[in-house]
Amino acid sequence: MGLEAVVNEIREKGRKEVEAVRAETRAEVEEILRDAQVRAAEIKLSAEEEAGRVAARTTNQEVSAANLVVKRQVLNAQKTLLDQVYSASLAAVGDLPAEFQEKALTDLLKRAAKEIKKGVVHVNERDVPVVEAIISRQKTLSGYTVGAPVEIPPGGVIVESTDGELQIDYSYGTFLDEVWESGLKDASDILFA
Repeated sequence: MGLEAVVNEIREKGRKEVEAVRAETRAEVEEILRDAQVRAAEIKLSAEEEAGRVAARTTNQEVSAANLVVKRQVLNAQKTLLDQVYSASLAAVGDLPAEFQEKALTDLLKRAAKEIKKGVVHVNERDVPVVEAIISRQKTLSGYTVGAPVEIPPGGVIVESTDGELQIDYSYGTFLDEVWESGLKDASDILFA
């Protein structure tokens, strides 16, 4: 039995070594798995953070783009409204009563006479009789004649020197343009406040 005991002892020793190797291998495998799980969790967390950043950036870009579209639409609507107000203003000036038109034309011709002593006055066809009457009544306008009617929406006068070198545009549209340009911000503030 001596040999059998030695064999058993060797087997037992081999079995213990196998178990120790297996335990050590299991421990190494478990450590490798834990490390892999930790690394996987880190990668997952990093990927989630990056995905969150990308999503936030994309959302911000989309919101910014949407805000630009809305702002552009609002500005276009405001421009359309301002254009309508401008057109309505021109129409309203053209529709003022005849007494106003006569007084305005008289004042404009007197103003023009300070710059051009002799010249030709151009007005809308409807204003020709009024301007002829004004010129015949005002001595300061004796150097003026009425020229061929021209289309001046919504009215006013254009005076040209007799030599044709100087022309003054006192049309209502010109005055409205000046007022419009200088008061556009105020008008915009009032309309869109």
